[in-house]
Amino acid sequence: MILRSTVIACRHRAGMTLRQLAARAHTSHATLSAYEHGRSAPTIDTLERVAAASGFIVDVHLVPAVGGADRAARGRELADVLELAAQFPARHETMLQAPVFGR
Repeated sequence: MILRSTVIACRHRAGMTLRQLAARAHTSHATLSAYEHGRSAPTIDTLERVAAASGFIVDVHLVPAVGGADRAARGRELADVLELAAQFPARHETMLQAPVFGR
């Protein structure tokens, strides 16, 4: 999905038609159309070529995943917390007890 939106953004921000960008990127307009409609995904090399043809560069930042390398341990910790929470069932009053204001 990110690659699809990146190809679309490159073309739109450059103000080019599908055929214009395809010619500059040395690919077919059908291939670019497939990228834009999510029927196919470009390789990183192709994405860089499309970006360059539209006047941009591809800049990638790595961001740690939630839980990182210790994801299994975090999952076990969550399971332990949920098990502990199950030992304290919620008890609700049948009637809401709230103060009446303005009297």
